[in-house]
Parts: sequence; C-alpha cells; structure tokens
Amino acid sequence: MHPHDPILAHFRLTDTEKKGLTKLGIKTLHDLLYYFPVRYGDSARAKRVEEAVGGETITIFGKIRGLKTSKAYIKKTPLSEGIIQDETGSIKAVWFNQPYIAKMMKEGDLVRVEGKVSTRKESLFFSNPHIEKVAELPVNIGESLFGSSGDAHTQYPVYSETKGVSSNWIYHAFKKIARGKVIEQIKDPLPKELLDKYHLPSLSSALIWIHTPQTENDAQSARKRFAFEEIFLIQLQRQQERKNREKEKTAVIKDKQKEVQAFLKRFPWKPTNAQLKAIETVLNDFKSDHAMSRLLEGDVGSGKTLVAAATAFVTYPEHQVAYMAPTEILARQHFESFISYFGHLPMKIALITGSGCLKFPSKLNGAEATSISRAQLLKWVKNGEISMVIGTHALITKSVEFKNLAYVIIDEQHRFGTAQRQKLTRKQNYLPHLLSMTATPIPRTLALTMYGDLDLTLLDEMPAGRKPIITEIILPQKREKMYEEVRAELKAGRQAYVICPRIDAPDPDKEKALNARSVKEEAEHLKEKVFKNNTIGIMHSKMKPSEKEQVMEDFSEGKIDILVSTSVVEVGVNVPNATIIMIEGAERFGLSQLHQLRGRVIRGNHQAYCYILTESKSEKSAERLTALRTAKNGFELAELDLSLRGAGQLYGRKQWGISDIAMDALRNIKMVEFARNEAKDLVERDPSLTHFPILKEILESRKEIHFE
Repeated sequence: MHPHDPILAHFRLTDTEKKGLTKLGIKTLHDLLYYFPVRYGDSARAKRVEEAVGGETITIFGKIRGLKTSKAYIKKTPLSEGIIQDETGSIKAVWFNQPYIAKMMKEGDLVRVEGKVSTRKESLFFSNPHIEKVAELPVNIGESLFGSSGDAHTQYPVYSETKGVSSNWIYHAFKKIARGKVIEQIKDPLPKELLDKYHLPSLSSALIWIHTPQTENDAQSARKRFAFEEIFLIQLQRQQERKNREKEKTAVIKDKQKEVQAFLKRFPWKPTNAQLKAIETVLNDFKSDHAMSRLLEGDVGSGKTLVAAATAFVTYPEHQVAYMAPTEILARQHFESFISYFGHLPMKIALITGSGCLKFPSKLNGAEATSISRAQLLKWVKNGEISMVIGTHALITKSVEFKNLAYVIIDEQHRFGTAQRQKLTRKQNYLPHLLSMTATPIPRTLALTMYGDLDLTLLDEMPAGRKPIITEIILPQKREKMYEEVRAELKAGRQAYVICPRIDAPDPDKEKALNARSVKEEAEHLKEKVFKNNTIGIMHSKMKPSEKEQVMEDFSEGKIDILVSTSVVEVGVNVPNATIIMIEGAERFGLSQLHQLRGRVIRGNHQAYCYILTESKSEKSAERLTALRTAKNGFELAELDLSLRGAGQLYGRKQWGISDIAMDALRNIKMVEFARNEAKDLVERDPSLTHFPILKEILESRKEIHFE
C-alpha cells in the first residue's frame, strides 16, 4: 500500500460505495487518512434499553431485529424500522425517508444506535437515529466498545456520512490502511523544532490519535496539531507572497500632504479621525520602496470611499488609477461619485462595464458623462489620457491596457478571488499599490490567517451627525403594529427592503417543515394582504445578472416601493431613500450578516429602521439578536458571532478551501498568532525554503488554491 494509491486498488466497493466516496472527496488512501472524524462518542456513557428516557439523546448497543421498509400512514413517506435489543429489553427505531437503512443491515447484526428518544402513546422509540454496525458489543457498558478485538479504548470516532459510506465503514477502512504501514510513508511537514516548541504530536501519532483515540486528550492533541499545521501552511504561503512582492519595483508617488488637506476641505462634512488616520497610513505606504498591499475594513457608512478618493487624488496627474467594483450598478454609483469629487480638476474618468463605456470629459462645472466606443476608450487608457478607470470584472480583460497604472482599488474585495486581483495588478512590468476594501466585518483571527499578506486598517468610527438605525426585535404578536409603522414611512415617500432566508417555499414531500419565509411567497402575500397600494419587486440569486441590475435600477429610481429579496442585497447597494429593512427568519442569519443587511438603510439623512423578525423561542437565539441592539460596531458583532457559531458557519468552509479543523481553530487567537509569527520567522531565515524541502513541495502543490 502507498498513500496515493486509489481506494479501488485495495477495497472491493459496490457502485453505491464508489459514488459515496466520490461525494465525500475520498479518492486515494491519503484522502481517507485525512478524512477526520467530526466528533467522538464514548461507549462508557452508553445506556441499556431499560435506562432509556423520553427526550434524552442516548447511545445503545445491541442486536437489530425485525427490519422492514414501509410507508407512513398519512403522507406515504418511505421509512425503515427495526427493533434494537439488548439484555435488558428492546426499543423500536424508525428512519423516515431512509429506506436504504433496512438494506444496509441484516437480521441479528450487532449495532450502535445513537439518537433522541421520542415518546408516542406512552411507548419509547428512536426517531431517525444514527446507526452503524460494530465488530462486537462492549463486554460491559462503560468498558470497551470493541471488546476482545484488541482495542482497549472507549472513545469512538463519528464521521460525516453519505449514502453507502457509513461512519463505521470509514473507521474500519482506516484500520486496514494503518495495518498496511501507509502512515509511516507520509513525511511530516512540520519541522521538529515546532513540534517540540508547541508540544505537538508527530504526524504518525496524530493520524492514529485522531482516528482511534485512547482518550479524549489524544483526540484534542491530534486536532490541535492538524489545525496548527494548516494555519501555519496558509501563513507560510502568505508570507512568501509578501516577501516576493517586496522585491518588485513599484510606482513612486509624490508626497502631497498639503494638497490632500485642501482636497478634503471641499467636502461638506468633516472626515472622522479614523478616515484621516487611514489616509495618512496609505500615503506613508506610497513613500515605501515596495508596493502597498492593504485591506481597509469598515462598517457600511464609515466612509471607505472618501479614503479611496483622497488617496486616488494624490496620484493625479502623473499616474493612473483603476477602481474595480463587483457589480455594474455599484461601478456606476462610484463613477458618478468620483465625477463629483474631482469636478474641480481637468481629470478624465472612465467607466468600463460589460454593457458599455462612458467617459467624463475634461470640462468643469458638472459636465455630463458621454457614451463612447470601447475601442476609442481603450486607446485613451493605453496612452494615458484617462486618469481613472472605474469598472467591473471587465477591467481585468486582456484588452484593457494602461500606460502608468500606479494604484488599484478593489471594492468589496471578498467578491473577487486572488487570481482576479492578480490579473489587475499584473497589467504592466511593475507592481501598483493595492487597496482592498470591505464592509464585511471579519474576526481578527480570520483576517490574520486568510489575509496574512495584507496590512490591515480599520475604520472603526462613523461620521458625526449620522442618526443611528432604530433596531427592533419583532415577535409574531408585534407584526401588525410593525406593518402600520412601515405604511406610514411608505406614505411619507420612503422605500423598504424585506429580506427572506430562501427563494422558494419548501417542498413538504422533500424537506422538513420550516418556518422560513420565501421571497416569492412573501412578495405575493405582502401584495395581496398587507401593502395593496404599493409596488413590490423581487430579487434573488437565481435571477440573471442583467435582471438583478434592472430591479436595482428600478428600486434606486423609486419605481419599486418594497424590494423583497434574499441576502444578495447585502453588499454595496446605495439607495438613500430606502429607510426600512424587515429581516424575516432573522435567527437563520449570522450576526455579522444581519449587521451588513441593516447597513442597507444607513445611506440617507432620514431616520432608518431595522425590524428583526423571529419565530424562535430559544433563549440563545434571543441573546444573539439582542446583541444587535447593544454592540458598538460590526467588528464586535463579528467576534461574538465567531464565538457563538464558529468561522465555518459564518463564512463557509468551501469558499475558503480549508478544513473543518482549521476553521474551528480560528476561534483561537493565540494559535493563529503563533503560526503567523513562526511562518514570518521561517520566511525571513529561508525565503525559498531551501532547507525545508517538504514544506516547499507542499506549498508548490497549493499554489492553485484561492482563499476567497
């Protein structure tokens, strides 16, 4: 056996098992070794059938009898059922929508069953419990899971399953691979000095402990080691990127502190201290002999665009600026804003999107933008006549060439992948300065890890005089009163958002009943029953980009009074007249996301209202939602959300391309800082990792992974 052998070479698999393993991403023996348990059970805590109590979640070991498939009496839902029997009695188990369970087991199989005990007509039964075969029953409950098979431990791994591949199958597959001496063939990427310094187990020990822990401490030590390893590798890659960037030439931008002060005085409002500090930081970066790479984080309405404008102003007239936005409507909004900001200068500004091109001519006193052919505009950009180009992804196409691009600004940077950012910054033979901006509050651990190559600047202060949003948590009995308040706002000429957790209503035959309102149903309900005299539009992710753009344009122009949408309106939409947002099923969103959504109505000078609607009666849910009224800013909420829900639930593991273990470890600021410091130190000592060939090989193989 060798680590990169395909699973098929060593296991006799059914078609169902092949499909299941493919779905889980397990193709080789190495993949299976790194398919870690999601949690652990303990047979020492198992109970006998006679000890079962309704409402408890318990584990029972026994034999399965009387397996059969049938259909539910009313809904005709397919189900499996059987009897679990031990020396003290028997208990029924029912699996809804899982007819294959009865086919996976056979009469008399030894099993472990784990789940909640339900009660019906004074009888106890398991409803949809987890079940798997075991080699042997514990000698005594509270002693060993595997009895005389040689394992003396009571901990057992529980893996994420799919049809055809049970947790028990994965466990026994691991045992077979371990006996085949595969683990010993994998080289440990972590230097011994780090293992010793942080008391981490070796790779071979960690793989054995994570799959077959003797104790809970074994499992925790192994998970700590793999979390540190993954975060360390990410940090190493980021620090190498930073080091390589520092070697490259960049544009030299003149120091114009006095001119910037005069420019800021043109605005009708006074910049916040946070904005002034951010501008100063960027201007200092411009003086450096290597390209700036900075992430500017700030709540919606904190004034990131002013920072972008003031720093872009410094580059004129010697250099060009590129400003990339995620949507056409947002790019157009910025185009109009920058025209007004630079209206006193003979500065040419252009807009390039998928649907067309516009140019702001070099005339003063509010000249209108004019449409122009793409070919002509690209020619002017290439010869340097256009000083600032604003656009969408269209900016990264090969046809867009610059003469002297010195500064790249990317708005809502998490919408763009690393590769897209690099395409824009690689438009010439030197590296421009880069300012990435986001209104998404990111917990410090996540920012330090995933953006380890960027310097961080926070705008943690709101402009003076801005009215705070009035936020209310609305329980079902307060809904009608809320509708009355909304009607009054609409009558006064304002507009509203309604946010729903899903697009369509759930299919009752396929999905568990949910109290989650859908965009389509809610729009219909509001039109027929609640806001009969108002125009209602809908928006969701299944619509074409052009359709979404049209809806937002209509909403911006006041043609739509109420926009019913999913969370796709979360970022970048600027409709100052929209002063109300109603968020349905708020318990289904994270705090950071709710805060982002609430920010949609902070754009104007009118009083804004956010109604958080919840059907949940959970105390934990109420505590989370109450934090929206008490937290000072989005960063505080992001940290609270991380502690309550974990990074994986907040940001999605797939979008970052890292494992569950590393995501969970992002709650641990000390681990992240240790890994970051060790990576920085290693790259300083050995930038090309010549003395660490295993690390070098791993990083080479990871280069195609993008983290946003």
